[in-house]
Amino acid sequence: MWPVGTALAVIFAAAIVVAVGAFLTGWNLLGAHGLKPEHQLTTSTLFDLVKLSFGVVAGSGALVALVVAYRRQRVDEDGALREATRLHTEGFTTAVSQLGEDSPAVRLGGVHALFGLANDAPTQDLRQTCIDVLCAYLRLPSPSDPGNLPDGTSPSEEQRAAHRDKKDLYLGMREVRHTILRLIGDHYRIPEGMHRSWQGCNLDLTGVTIDGVMDFHGAVFSKGTVSFEGASISGRVLFFICAGFFGGEVSFRDATFDSDMVAFDGAIFSGGVVAFDRATFDGGSVSFAGATFSGSEVSFRNVKFSGGQVPFDNATGPVPIGLLDAVSATSATETVTLPPSWQNPNP
Repeated sequence: MWPVGTALAVIFAAAIVVAVGAFLTGWNLLGAHGLKPEHQLTTSTLFDLVKLSFGVVAGSGALVALVVAYRRQRVDEDGALREATRLHTEGFTTAVSQLGEDSPAVRLGGVHALFGLANDAPTQDLRQTCIDVLCAYLRLPSPSDPGNLPDGTSPSEEQRAAHRDKKDLYLGMREVRHTILRLIGDHYRIPEGMHRSWQGCNLDLTGVTIDGVMDFHGAVFSKGTVSFEGASISGRVLFFICAGFFGGEVSFRDATFDSDMVAFDGAIFSGGVVAFDRATFDGGSVSFAGATFSGSEVSFRNVKFSGGQVPFDNATGPVPIGLLDAVSATSATETVTLPPSWQNPNP
């Protein structure tokens, strides 16, 4: 924001330039070529000079009022931003503390609070901070499934109660994680520019275990970085059906796919970088049926196909980088289904 003196000087100079320009234009249009000197000031001329003086004073006052109003508006806006940031920080502190509670129900409250804070964040940086915390929570170790009590044993009532507590804790913490996965997918499906859209934000899910539904159906990745590097994708499903990859970077490097279904059916890869380098496809189905590859750098360097099905039926565009070498190196011709144009790319 400019100092008052500078703002006044700039506006006043601009006003003088505009006034002089208007005067000269009118002078030329009227065809005036000179001024007739007045040997004596008449009452009319004096009155005109007084009016001109008052006009100049009034114009100067208007300029000052304009600058003052401008500065007042900027001060009010800065004050509103500071107040919004203060309230956001207070809510953020409370929500983060809830994520550290022992009760899964309290943690769920913290999760929903953080999503709400991200949606209403006064700046993009504060929104990204909320997203980073949620991603960091997913990267933290979580309780493992205690399973069932061994058959043929007669545990005491205390052992049964302890086992129930471990099972309840596991199920509760898993629900917290699944809620975060579901809500992240929901926000990435909202078109960019809308209030709750997270498109364009960074998402760091490096090394996480995705064992619940994460739906990016129809999502658009046009900028930012989304990382599933080293992630373990198992259990249920991960949807990228009809998703658009138009920019930024989405990485599945070193990820392990052992899920019931991971679907990229109908996805469009036309910009940015999408990397599956060194990923392991170990079970279930990872489908790229009907996907379009055009203009995006999609790579499958050193991928390992050791089980499940990876169909590319009806996919169009050039063969992704390294895919044919990976299929040949792992003898995965039955695991990976390629369209005819890819099976013999150099006839």
